[in-house]
Amino acid sequence: MANILIIDDDVTFGIMLQTLLEKNHYKVTTAFSPLEAKRMIQKHFFQVVMTDLRMPDMSGMELIRFVKQQSPSTQIVMMTGYADIATAIESIKQGAFHYIPKPLNPEEVLSVVAEAMEGQEQKTADNTLGKRLDVADYQEGVSELAKKLEKHIELVAPIPMSVLIIGESGTGKEYVAKLIHDKSKRADKPFVAVDCGAIPKELVASEFFGHVKGSFTGAIADKIGHFKAANGGTLFLDEVGNLSYNTQVQLLRVLQERLVRPVGSNEAIPVDVRIIAATNENLTTAQEKGEFREDLYHRLNEFQIDVPALRERQQDILFFARYFLEQANHYLNKAVEGFEKGVERVFQAYPWPGNLREMKNIVKRATLLAHGRTITLKEIPSELYASRENNCFALYNEKEEGEVIRKALEAANYNKSQAARLLQIDRKTLYNKLKTYGIEVPGRHKS
Repeated sequence: MANILIIDDDVTFGIMLQTLLEKNHYKVTTAFSPLEAKRMIQKHFFQVVMTDLRMPDMSGMELIRFVKQQSPSTQIVMMTGYADIATAIESIKQGAFHYIPKPLNPEEVLSVVAEAMEGQEQKTADNTLGKRLDVADYQEGVSELAKKLEKHIELVAPIPMSVLIIGESGTGKEYVAKLIHDKSKRADKPFVAVDCGAIPKELVASEFFGHVKGSFTGAIADKIGHFKAANGGTLFLDEVGNLSYNTQVQLLRVLQERLVRPVGSNEAIPVDVRIIAATNENLTTAQEKGEFREDLYHRLNEFQIDVPALRERQQDILFFARYFLEQANHYLNKAVEGFEKGVERVFQAYPWPGNLREMKNIVKRATLLAHGRTITLKEIPSELYASRENNCFALYNEKEEGEVIRKALEAANYNKSQAARLLQIDRKTLYNKLKTYGIEVPGRHKS
């Protein structure tokens, strides 16, 4: 039975969510403070942790880091109010699996939990091969930047050079690494992906180089390590900038000698691996600060590939949106046909800070919520069109602008002052537009 931990300082909300999940045959534990949750996580394994974003004593972001250190395979679902969506997207960059905006939709909760469980089970099954890559999450795109990226992949794939992939979180760096492997002469050998930021520092040597039984407390059996698991194939080091300086020294030695020494062993084991590394950090700046070794940087960066952000690929935005809609329809067993024009305009104007990963999540959620043949403004977060960076009022006709205002009111629980702030307009302008479009606000919400 799946084991889920709910962390929320709102007791009523926590119990309500626990009841929903238990009715659907999940084993659920609830913690009403981050400190209580930390003690539970240290004692028990949870497949899924669902945590509120804002709590006393510790933020949801800090909890993500703690959970990932204690249990890298645990899936984390962030729960947040509409006003914190941007922060929730940042939580995904930090390692959360998904986020769900409050107030929660029961169908959406069950869908996300089911998907999180599926991902956790796959992570556990693939543990010795590193983290799972869902290749179906990405397509090449149709823009000129996408074509340039494809040419670089085709060029470097057959050549046994180390590759450094640069790009923001969520742009598909792991997909690019897997494509390089699949088009190389090592395609029939293992592709091992390692999240360098998710390995506890005290276990780094064991994870990379393996260990022998009894070499340290908890070493109850021999472990081969990522280098040996990838022997003959490709080792993908995701977010390589997160490696400690000491680990960088050890990694450089292995790349120079092509030998690994398991923890607790004097035996040197020859390995033949191609290294592909990826980062969303500026490693040149890290070198200047003394945080990343220059010699290791040059070892990794024999060929550099830059993966562009989604906002730089305007031609690809609707291409990917439709692709993710097709995926969501298949996963949710629905038949949504497309997006209203207003939604397409929002998608093209929005800067997509979380890139393809953010778009996939938003499209999946919208598909789940959609009741008609198309996805409308009602099904997408108001933050996509109401942020200061993406104020799209000028783009809308009367019907669409009225829908934007209604959505903002719903997100603000019909508090007009808060809705005006969401829309980045003053209260007087909002009142005038309410009158123009004949929008009625429930009597108990007059502020």
